[in-house]
Amino acid sequence: MFKEITGLFKQTIAGWSEDKISTLAAALAYYTIFSMGPVLIISIAIAGMIFGKEAVQTQILQQISEMFGSGSAEQIKTMLLSASHPATSLFAQIVGIVLLLFGAIAVFSELQAGLNKIWNVEAQATEGWIGMIKNRFWSFTMVLVIGFLLLVSLTLTVLLTTISNFLSQLLPGGSVIGLILNFVISLGGITLLFAMIFKILPNIVLRWRDVWLGAFITTLLFTIGKFLLGFYLGSIDVENGFGASASLIIILIWVYYSAQILFLGAEFTKAYVNRTTSKSHKRS
Repeated sequence: MFKEITGLFKQTIAGWSEDKISTLAAALAYYTIFSMGPVLIISIAIAGMIFGKEAVQTQILQQISEMFGSGSAEQIKTMLLSASHPATSLFAQIVGIVLLLFGAIAVFSELQAGLNKIWNVEAQATEGWIGMIKNRFWSFTMVLVIGFLLLVSLTLTVLLTTISNFLSQLLPGGSVIGLILNFVISLGGITLLFAMIFKILPNIVLRWRDVWLGAFITTLLFTIGKFLLGFYLGSIDVENGFGASASLIIILIWVYYSAQILFLGAEFTKAYVNRTTSKSHKRS
């Protein structure tokens, strides 16, 4: 068993080096910065249908502020206001919507290209407009999935807050139970998102059981990294080093780290599939 686990991680690291994951992560981080506004706008619009746009946006900005600081939250808020500024004419509105959609799917198209490189498969070779639409369909699907998961996350947050308040009055340490439930459900939601990315985006057919372990490990690394990176950024004076661009630098560092972890999880999934001789083939 130990030999199998060691071999699995060795193969993962070898794939990480061979596929130049650092370069793939840098490219994905670059696209993410430009796609962040459109993706957040669409996600807020979906979740806002239930909770209201302002409430959802406030919740997101609060979480960003807790993770990266108030400066980064203000940077994101400015980005959202700029990207969602209403156009004065119908034509400008149509162009704005098209650019919003293309901006939102750009990061997932780049992510799909990176995953295809890891799996050593090529993008679907369908020609013409139909081919382009087909190749972008799964990217747009992931945008909608993120919006839906945000909606579910906010719903669960409200529910768990109610449960936590009830337990704190009913049981000693009840609030701790609520925090644990919140953490476990959050972990499950992120694992589901990573599993869907590994399963849906690359042009290779995988079974769900092929991706769950890699998605869970990716989630653990992602969660651990969030706390460690938050502690590191809180212990250094970024503003003195980078001045006015400090907030953007902080976000870029986090996005780059997250991209590295995501691609590392994909490498682990590939190694796991290869070592368990899972049957996979190109999506037709």
